[in-house]
Amino acid sequence: EGCGNGACTNELCASCLGFQPLDHNAAAIRALELYKINTKLCDLHPSAAFPDNNSAEDTQPALLGDCHGKMTDNLFPPREDFREVHYLTEEKVYEILSICEGKKDYSPLIRVIGRIFSSTDGLVQSFRKDKEQHPNTKEQHPNTKEQHPNTKEQRKTHQAKDEDKDEDDKERTTAMEQESEASASMEGATGSTENRLGPVEVSVDIEAVRRVYNRLLSNEKMESAFLNALVYLTPNVELDLTYLDVYDTNPDYLNIFIIVMENSSLHSPEYLEMAMPLFCKCMSKLPLPALAKLTCLWSQYSVEHIRRMMETFQQLITYTVISNVSDSLVNDDEGVVAATKCLKVWYCYGSGKLFFLKFKFNQEEEPPSSELTLQELLGEERRNKNGPRVDPLEKELGIRTLDCRRPLIPFEEFVNEPLNDVLEMDKDFTFFKVDSESKFSFQSCPFILNACTKSLGLYYDNRISMYSERRITALYSLVQGQQLNPYLRLKVRRDHIIDDALVRLEMIAIENPADLRKQLFVEFEGEQGVDEGGVSKEFFQLVLEEMFNPDIGMFTYDEFTKLFWFNPPSLENEAQFTLIGIVLGLAIYNNCILDVHFPMVVYRKLMGKKGTYLDLTDSHPVQYQSLKELLDYEGDVEEDMMITFQISQTDLFGDPITYDLKENGDKIPVSVDNRKEFVSLYSDYILNKSVERQFKAFRRGFQMVTNESPLKCLFRPEEVELLICGSRNLDFHALEETTEYDGGYNKDCHIIKDFWETVHSFGEEDKRLFLQFTTGTDRAPVGGLGKLKMIIAKNGPDTDRLPTSHTCFNALLLPEYDTKEKLKERLLKAITYAKGFGML
Repeated sequence: EGCGNGACTNELCASCLGFQPLDHNAAAIRALELYKINTKLCDLHPSAAFPDNNSAEDTQPALLGDCHGKMTDNLFPPREDFREVHYLTEEKVYEILSICEGKKDYSPLIRVIGRIFSSTDGLVQSFRKDKEQHPNTKEQHPNTKEQHPNTKEQRKTHQAKDEDKDEDDKERTTAMEQESEASASMEGATGSTENRLGPVEVSVDIEAVRRVYNRLLSNEKMESAFLNALVYLTPNVELDLTYLDVYDTNPDYLNIFIIVMENSSLHSPEYLEMAMPLFCKCMSKLPLPALAKLTCLWSQYSVEHIRRMMETFQQLITYTVISNVSDSLVNDDEGVVAATKCLKVWYCYGSGKLFFLKFKFNQEEEPPSSELTLQELLGEERRNKNGPRVDPLEKELGIRTLDCRRPLIPFEEFVNEPLNDVLEMDKDFTFFKVDSESKFSFQSCPFILNACTKSLGLYYDNRISMYSERRITALYSLVQGQQLNPYLRLKVRRDHIIDDALVRLEMIAIENPADLRKQLFVEFEGEQGVDEGGVSKEFFQLVLEEMFNPDIGMFTYDEFTKLFWFNPPSLENEAQFTLIGIVLGLAIYNNCILDVHFPMVVYRKLMGKKGTYLDLTDSHPVQYQSLKELLDYEGDVEEDMMITFQISQTDLFGDPITYDLKENGDKIPVSVDNRKEFVSLYSDYILNKSVERQFKAFRRGFQMVTNESPLKCLFRPEEVELLICGSRNLDFHALEETTEYDGGYNKDCHIIKDFWETVHSFGEEDKRLFLQFTTGTDRAPVGGLGKLKMIIAKNGPDTDRLPTSHTCFNALLLPEYDTKEKLKERLLKAITYAKGFGML
């Protein structure tokens, strides 16, 4: 960069007129050579750079003079050092830039950028809106307008983008506002805290910062200056946030993060490697009020702008994970951990209500009991003690991200697949449940994990719970002197499966609900099958087939949507619905997949949310369309439609019954003014009040099994459906890739090739039958068929016997048939007439 003196005569100085530019490597070598021979340095900043009464503007003609003649003091005065600049404004940047462009030497601006952007005090004071504090912001450099002719146009562009965003997000915003109207929890919630947070005001002029970045980042030297400054800035910021309460004493300290995050080059490899890991550490150390303020501030930005910020942190995580060559745990990488914590800010932005409508939480935490339980006497900590249900940042903002239906940024964009690939879930689960104070667990930020990874964590939690119940049972056996069963055993008759299961499970639920969290073993009376998982799968299937039989009348079936819904006038007692809830909970707990067809609102209600107007889209599409037409109708609603707040339905015997949505509803006509209230009350009746008795029993049974599970804090309603029902996408090519072989078979055997050609030729129904025959269910597990470990074992030479299977182990016993035709015929017969269990 040289000494900064435009009239320097030292031929070895970069400020000398005849000096030839060098690249970085050549400059480093030249510097070492000069150091060895003790070359004298120039005076860095001569005091006689300008006369006392002259300003930079007065000397500008000299700086822009003829550069081809001999050097004279008048023609080339020493250039300005700008040491008196302690903070930056947009005008000051353009002023210095004008001088540098005239001189074709950007080193003064580079030094100013490096000095201010590496100083916490300088950056906090820069680009302020406060005119009184910075009087020079009132004065505009005469060349600023020429150098930045598009300022007004850019402002109009930003405004247009915001308007576009408003149009694009109109539907989602409306959905969020409607959802918040019914955001009260289903049970036990009292009072209302719903209010709207106003726009967040900050002292930094964000538009000015954006214009400065856009102007300067086109210059590579400037980009390096910003990068180096950020590297030097972050250690000081980290110290301030770690040991000093800087945000409490000076809320404007947040300006540092606002200004830095406007840099559009943060995603470049140089930033990801050198600066961003340190910056993420600083940001993760911000106190909760500061993070909440950042979230509210950025909620006013466009979706595209926020997505760019979010993707920067995602790229940092991916870059760090992929470039990591050591065997260390990803949980120990401070950069990855910090970036994950920072992503939570944008996750809350994208899914926590656009305007941050506050509402009450679905579940109030019960105060901890002071009594020692048997589990604690055995060294078992309370299962929900670690891993809070409510995230601290969400609590600070007054939102629950899991309650959002249509996030501004899709949930899938927050999932980082490279991280999921390297995450050791067994160790991460240990940190989550046991050592959460000293070790970071990615389950505390579940948005970054895919459903497959989270289901593995849930599997570990369920297995540990089963082992815990066995220990408690063993202790009771020693103390009481009687033999207790360490498993949940159900012995049922195939033709009386509902009665037997209902009686047994109801007795367990009354006497000791904790037994439901033991490992399930099912035995069919008169059959020899030993339950290692496969018998349980068939038990679940048969129970559901019986319960969802339309002839029983517990559920109604919609031919259009192919979904079931609770039958409001059902005469079945609550125990039947409780049994269904227990079965769904046991399926999750025992890692079984069920063939259940519920609308999404059922899973939302299981997670503690009420059904609202938007939930009618898949559960009651006809009613939804009618209500939507009512809301969109532009004519006279009262005169044209003649609707009142009294609705009519039919009971179980087909007789009409009426229900008043409001008191004296038959006398209250629906008009333009109250139609939104009518839609809200009608939706509440259809989805909540009309099925309140049935659903409460159903949810009670589900919670008997899952209440102590981390299900609520890890999974969204869509993922709960995936856990229970599995994936409907059957990729048999992925299954072929992961299948293992035994007994002399391998993937290159002739019969194995014929087998897969036969299976791939099956229709959709036959493929599901094959999957049912081999694994006990016709659904793919979470993550698809590629996650299913199927085994094909040799079962003797050519024979007329049918193929058999061990559904407990996903094993197919396949004889070595002579021809492909015989293989197909025997296999189709086996999968078509397969029911019941026997011993071979």
